[in-house]
Amino acid sequence: MSNILGTDYIPDYTPTQDEKNIAMLSHLLTFIAPIIAPLIIYVLKKNESPFIEAHAKESLNFHLTATLFFIVSIILIIVLVGILLLCVIGLATTVLAIVATIRASEGRIYQYPFTIRFVK
Repeated sequence: MSNILGTDYIPDYTPTQDEKNIAMLSHLLTFIAPIIAPLIIYVLKKNESPFIEAHAKESLNFHLTATLFFIVSIILIIVLVGILLLCVIGLATTVLAIVATIRASEGRIYQYPFTIRFVK
């Protein structure tokens, strides 16, 4: 399980529909609770399914990174660059969460770009 994000699939493992649904929720629920939802799913399901663990961990890392970028952008509003960055980060966060949800529904692993790996 340590290197599954380097591939589209977990070798010799096919996720069930329930696992796909929970993995999708780890991305979709971020529209309501960006850090809390994937954290709860990760803590509750990390020992039950490597597929859910990978998606919840990736979603958690991405949204922690996005929060950090939002904070930097808010500080940069003073020099007017922050307004543009806030728009770009907001759009990218939305689009990438949708792409990750689709990949989870297909039973594939998704790795968000530009993500700091806080949780390994």
